[in-house]
Amino acid sequence: MISSKEAPKCQMLSVHQEIVDQVNEEMPDEDVLFDLAELFKVFGDSTRIKILYVLFQSEMCVCDIAQLLNMTQSAISHQLQVLKKSKLVKYRREGKSVIYALSDNHVRTILDQGMEHVGE
Repeated sequence: MISSKEAPKCQMLSVHQEIVDQVNEEMPDEDVLFDLAELFKVFGDSTRIKILYVLFQSEMCVCDIAQLLNMTQSAISHQLQVLKKSKLVKYRREGKSVIYALSDNHVRTILDQGMEHVGE
């Protein structure tokens, strides 16, 4: 860890205003950045990551996910609610069963990129 005495100091005389202005123009609104941060918080729970990975492989009902992850249906249902709220999973009814799946290919891409990154 670098102490404050060792940290490089930014000299106001060396600010590259053109670059700062250009980047500032491209910065998303605070609300958008907040929503993005909230989305990434959802990925901060290993149970939710397991559920997403399971659904990456196949659509499943709560019972199947609970069996596969050795967890209660209640615990899985709770996490699926969080994932649905974040628009990461979708569901459909098949008779009395509710089948869950990843919402779209964006979720697959996020998981793929994450796995690639941790594998480096």
